Amino acid sequence: MHTSTTSTAALEPWSIEQLQQATQGYWLNDKKPAGQIKRILTDSRDAEAGDAFLALKGERFDAHDFIAQVAAQGCEIAIVSRPVDADICQLVVEDTRLALGQLGAYRRQQNPQLKVIALTGSSGKTTTKEMLGSILSRLAPTLVTRGNLNNDLGVPVMLLELRPEHQYAVMELGASHQGEIDYTSKMVRPHVAGIINIGTAHLGEFGGRDGICRAKSEIYAHISETSIIPAADDFAETIHAAVTTEKSLSFGAGGDVYASDVVLDAQSSTFTLNTAQGSKTVQLPFAGEHNVENATAAAAFALAIGIGLDDIVAGLEQAVGAKGRLNFIPHKDYLFIDDTYNANPGSMRAAAEVLAQQQGIRVMVTGDIGELGSSAAIEHYKLGRDLVSVKGINFVVAVGEFAPAAQEGARSTQYGKKMQAFLNQEQALPFLIRLIETHQPQPMSFLFKGSRFTHMETLMAALMEKL
Repeated sequence: MHTSTTSTAALEPWSIEQLQQATQGYWLNDKKPAGQIKRILTDSRDAEAGDAFLALKGERFDAHDFIAQVAAQGCEIAIVSRPVDADICQLVVEDTRLALGQLGAYRRQQNPQLKVIALTGSSGKTTTKEMLGSILSRLAPTLVTRGNLNNDLGVPVMLLELRPEHQYAVMELGASHQGEIDYTSKMVRPHVAGIINIGTAHLGEFGGRDGICRAKSEIYAHISETSIIPAADDFAETIHAAVTTEKSLSFGAGGDVYASDVVLDAQSSTFTLNTAQGSKTVQLPFAGEHNVENATAAAAFALAIGIGLDDIVAGLEQAVGAKGRLNFIPHKDYLFIDDTYNANPGSMRAAAEVLAQQQGIRVMVTGDIGELGSSAAIEHYKLGRDLVSVKGINFVVAVGEFAPAAQEGARSTQYGKKMQAFLNQEQALPFLIRLIETHQPQPMSFLFKGSRFTHMETLMAALMEKL
């Protein structure tokens, strides 16, 4: 596990008894360390005196191999699923992955003052989470899921950062298989939770959108107060059937919380937010209709935990996007839009609409979308067809293994000439440079987007360097 999971704030220490109580493990040879444990971590590189190192075992790595190393770094405790020959106190548990979940759940239970929101969905989770973080952290200390720590390992790692001063927590829950959200939402114990949308992300793992809906709907079994529902989603009825709470609140067209009078500008949007508490104008510093939808979702979650309309509007107007989420970067005479954090078919189409609003020659540079399983070729074909058909987009440059499939889709329309396909970034870069040279001195806007593994930010940086 080499995701950096350390936070700068001083964490709530653990006692030896709490560690054992949470994990139901046993101390090897009755050798227990003295004093408190300052933090529990899974990255061996950060382990030092006062820490407890939890050794995870994955398909391609086994952190039990690093225990001698963490002992040499001064770490005095290892949480293991099998005893290791090393000079370190060992708490032996049945399964370290489950022990991490138990420790996260224990920390959550120790903070009864906390109001918890949990959200899931196929796209928009991160932006909605950032908007909620902006609304709530104006009012009180708030723990917000960092980066992509939203899976069965990331969620407990975030919960370990809870401190007594936290009044709110916004937890993003992701799903890459059935049962994962059931596991994480049970751990998080949200007061308010729900699905933002059902798209086509992770199609491969779930064998279709019905499977995605079932996996995401697991969140509704663990809510203590109010369920949030996307009113305009194709799967709204199925989602409604999964709700177990008495209270629910819907957002989007036809919902309890919805946007009207929407005006989309190149880098922002304005809309009227309509709620049971009244209506107010919001000047949202995010572009695109999909972000107006994310803002209404954030408003619904916030209303459900008792936040007033004025505070919601102030928080939305001050929200800042996550890195790589539609960040606008003026560079020389050009505009670069960095949307490289991740991609799925829905967010790719939404990004194209944002690019179409910009100035000058508009160029969309796309990387492959992952986790589509056997539907990958057809999904990229449909995407190529749709992207070149967006009014206002002049060129689409597809990069990656499925770029030829996207190009076939583009050629099925009258706009086929708009798309160029390249198998890798090295081939695409000279074409992009030529495109700029050909169109000088006209203004140009570029949007870069692809799934995380494609590292489209590398191509964007390479092009910016050449200008």
